[in-house]
Amino acid sequence: MRRHSRLGLAGFAAVAAAVLAATGCSSSSTSSSPPAAPTSAAPATSLAASPGTGGQGAQSVTNYLTYVDGKAGPADKSLPPVYIGYVNQQGGPTAVGLLATAGAQMAVKYANAELGGVDGHPVQLVTCFIASAEEEGTTCAQKFLADKKIHVVDLGGVAIGVQSFYSTLHGALPVLDGVAATPIDTTQPNAVILFGDATHILPPFGTYAKDVLHAKTAALVYPSDNAGIAIGAAAIKQGLQAAGVTVKAVGYSESTTDLTSVLTAAGAQTADMVIPYSDTAGCVNLAKSLTTLGITDPKKIVSAPLCLNGQVISGLGDWPHWTYAIASSLFGDPTDPGMPAYMAVAKKYSTPANAPDPWNIVNFGQMLTTIRFMNEVGYANLSPSAILAKAKAFTGPQALGAPSLACGKYSSAPAVCNDRIQLFEYAGGVTKGRPDWIKMSGWIQPPS
Repeated sequence: MRRHSRLGLAGFAAVAAAVLAATGCSSSSTSSSPPAAPTSAAPATSLAASPGTGGQGAQSVTNYLTYVDGKAGPADKSLPPVYIGYVNQQGGPTAVGLLATAGAQMAVKYANAELGGVDGHPVQLVTCFIASAEEEGTTCAQKFLADKKIHVVDLGGVAIGVQSFYSTLHGALPVLDGVAATPIDTTQPNAVILFGDATHILPPFGTYAKDVLHAKTAALVYPSDNAGIAIGAAAIKQGLQAAGVTVKAVGYSESTTDLTSVLTAAGAQTADMVIPYSDTAGCVNLAKSLTTLGITDPKKIVSAPLCLNGQVISGLGDWPHWTYAIASSLFGDPTDPGMPAYMAVAKKYSTPANAPDPWNIVNFGQMLTTIRFMNEVGYANLSPSAILAKAKAFTGPQALGAPSLACGKYSSAPAVCNDRIQLFEYAGGVTKGRPDWIKMSGWIQPPS
């Protein structure tokens, strides 16, 4: 039931996109258990694809021209452009998803060159970047509201200024998001989140524990003084408990380097499943402590892919040999019928360094979907309400995302459209430019 996959360097489009935002905000906490996750009606357990089938299987988006309902050939430069507002957090001390903008620009360049833009009209991004201040969200919203040619706004990775952005926008424009970087996004009636958020794509850890690992017990460790990570840990714990898995969650301070006692307190040596859930800063310490305790089974150790970066390689000489969850396509995944189309476009309109990045992948797919909605509405009928209606009614498959969407499924998070992940085991090779991945699960949802 497993398949090895040789992938390009640094190629991992991931749940990281959803939970990277968790590293952007932190607050002090002394709790050793994650806070309660938001509750809502839980969906039924579903294994949407066999472990040997990547992407969306037979439903995979392989023809972008058909997907966007476009017209083959370049957009007509003599026609008035179609404008899309675009916001990303960049230019300051931290960037949640720096290459999100590159992915959106790649989609626009491709659509204008080969997909006929929107009804033959060229697509043009109106960008606004938030560097470091909450009030910059207000500035971006005001900019878009003042431009009556803008009927829709796309978000990249934005964790700062979100509250003021939505407050100022006041529902006047639809906001399409690939990945929600904050819980604020999920509650907005004018927002549509195509790839999901941490609170809803982490509970499937429970489904995986029950249906794939057949785990009865789990040990979860996480830095409790990182507020975003703590929210994600709560979602993981909730999913495990819903699946009938007994879980012991232990929080620790991010300043702690030796985590053997923390892992021991969580019962990691005897647990059927071990979840080291941390931001990049804690990955090296967690990996070293797991090795010290003799816990090295990559199938037993399951995490979100925040540890898959160069900083961790510098500290360990490799990425941790664990199993990782993703909420989008995996770059270069040979089991994914939809990946060759993306790789071909990326080769022509992007750079080798950008193509594997999760934010590049997510925002490329997100922007194509925005163009799809505008084509469906038609240039002559473009309006914020018409585009929002198309977005809310979209059931997928999402290009480079989940095989089906259910926008509005969660009453407590009406903007969230996806709660599925797939899982891969990392078997080494990244330092040689040939990461080896073993597909462990097709798309799975939270347990009922």
